[in-house]
Amino acid sequence: MKSNDNKEMTVAFIGNPNCGKTTLFNAYTGANLKVANWPGVTVEKVEGSFDFKGEKINLVDLPGTYSLSSYTMEEQVSRDFILSDEVDVVIDVVDASALERNLYLALQLIELGKPVVIALNMMDIVEKRGMEIDLHRLPEMLGVPVIPISARKRKGLDILIHAAVHHNEQSVPDRILHEHPNSTVSKHRHDHHDEYVMVYSDKIEDMLDNIEDRLRASYPDEKNYRWLAIKISEYDSDILKRYPIELKDILSQSMEDVIINEKYDFIEEIIDECLVGKKKTEEWTDKADKILTHKFWSIPVFLLIMAVVFFLTFAVGDFLKGYVEVGIDYIIGATEAFLINLGASKQMISLICDGIIAGVGGVITFLPNIIILFFALAVLEDSGYMSRVAYVMDGIMGSLGLSGRAFIPMLLGFGCTVPAIMASRALESKKDRMKVMLITPFMSCSARLPIYILFSEIFFKEHAMIAAYSMYVIGIAVAILTAWIINKFGKTKSENALLIELPEYKIPSGRTVFIYVFEKIKDFLQKAGTTIFIASIIMWVLLNFGIHGYTGDMTESFGAMIGKIVVPLFKPIGLGFWQIVVALIAGISAKEVVVSSCAVLFGIQNINSELGMSMMQQALEGIGFTSLNAVSLMIFSLLYIPCAATIVTIKKESKSAGWAAFSALFQLCTAWIITFLVYQIGMIIL
Repeated sequence: MKSNDNKEMTVAFIGNPNCGKTTLFNAYTGANLKVANWPGVTVEKVEGSFDFKGEKINLVDLPGTYSLSSYTMEEQVSRDFILSDEVDVVIDVVDASALERNLYLALQLIELGKPVVIALNMMDIVEKRGMEIDLHRLPEMLGVPVIPISARKRKGLDILIHAAVHHNEQSVPDRILHEHPNSTVSKHRHDHHDEYVMVYSDKIEDMLDNIEDRLRASYPDEKNYRWLAIKISEYDSDILKRYPIELKDILSQSMEDVIINEKYDFIEEIIDECLVGKKKTEEWTDKADKILTHKFWSIPVFLLIMAVVFFLTFAVGDFLKGYVEVGIDYIIGATEAFLINLGASKQMISLICDGIIAGVGGVITFLPNIIILFFALAVLEDSGYMSRVAYVMDGIMGSLGLSGRAFIPMLLGFGCTVPAIMASRALESKKDRMKVMLITPFMSCSARLPIYILFSEIFFKEHAMIAAYSMYVIGIAVAILTAWIINKFGKTKSENALLIELPEYKIPSGRTVFIYVFEKIKDFLQKAGTTIFIASIIMWVLLNFGIHGYTGDMTESFGAMIGKIVVPLFKPIGLGFWQIVVALIAGISAKEVVVSSCAVLFGIQNINSELGMSMMQQALEGIGFTSLNAVSLMIFSLLYIPCAATIVTIKKESKSAGWAAFSALFQLCTAWIITFLVYQIGMIIL
């Protein structure tokens, strides 16, 4: 550890996911952040610093984790850093509204032997739920400072960091004032209750004492023999490798389950003594879960909820979309008039109006639909429902050789595939992570939504919502079917049980929902201003230039030449039109580009307006494109090669360019086969 004489100390922030840790970290550091990956792993390391009363405080924001059991990469990184000499004080950010779940990590941290301060966050939610926490009794039972704060409102921040500075160099807990039932008097050679926060049953304590004796004899320079003894009794593979000792006469099997259960028994004691009013909130949650996690009704309810989400996405989104269309029309008209007045060339006017504005604007008009979708997903997530979906899917995922935890990245895939692929880090098995990376891109991300909206509204009119919604169901079905086939032939089985928080239901926080939607909109607009902007220019060039230079005949362009070469591969799946082929190729950069490319390809300035869609329908029907072709296009767009950013992320997370290439090829082949079956069967029926 660093000396206080240096007027510098390092504080590690750790906590369960969604505990407000990052909000607190940002409140201290502001924009003074440094983000990188931890050496050797793809887990983000976020650092920052600030001055407090003349002392430099270095903060490290550790990955969100439920425990320090060293199963996942996040848990391994967090534990290794806390055990190192780099950290002086650990601040455990606890969600006060979910105290019972958060205390498990707190007890593990206290056992590590480093100075620990508990930051009791989200106290306002505790009050809203009619609960109270005894802030005098809780630190007595834990033996560490407990500081109530509000990261969002920036309350209690100075007190928290003051406690951390004061607590530096103090690894021994304060006087502990708690009792275990029937264990008020120590029966051992030393008083465990006076020394340790977490005291186990007599059998476990005797075993730990004996393991500690062996460790002291073999490793006399260690600092925390009790923690090492606990991890050895749990058969922690990392600790067993580093501290090999003979224990056959003391330990015959892993005691991990027993230790976990006894920890939770103690947590129940703490909750009973320190938390008042908890039963009222539990009753409402239990009633809701009787339906939402029911053995038979849970999945139909989930599908019904998602159907409502899509109804809102279309009904409300299309209403608001009309105003955006008017704005795009005005911009196109004003820009064209301005350029004509400037005496700009015909080619320049076409590039800006028909290429850039038509391409980018064609995607921007879908913004209201995107906002509604993200708003609905944010509400479902913040209410506590999405974790239930993963729990409900545990049985299905288990039959596929995966744990229910694997469905979490798949759920995230509804928003964006990139963070969904990154979420596969939470899986303990490398095989599971690779499998999830393979099937997650089949989940329909928001970037595909503009394609569904455009073609379903053109060809299916009042049934557009059902047509678009079916794409999401098909995506889930293909992902599950793929996992089943891999499991059937690979005969792999996940040994990872699902451990997931099922929080009490709550009214979603307006601020949390706003931030979530704002960040997604910002990403969407950034993509429109970069990837789609560039793709629109490239598409215009490809469609307006040929081997003889600028051409007014699009069929003589480079784009047409490329499309016509590839058309034979797409004809059996109902997509044998060079314009559609070119749009799909362009869509590899970003799926929204398929729509912007269609706007440029068919020369439609505001493709999502009523007039634009009417013109698009006429153009498509003119080349023989029917509703069956539209279904084929939507299915192929759903399943074929993911966007470039996703491919790069798969390469990064798998650490294999070969796996990324295989994933892209696998999706392309799957998309072709399924679309072929749909189109050919459709041709027979129709």
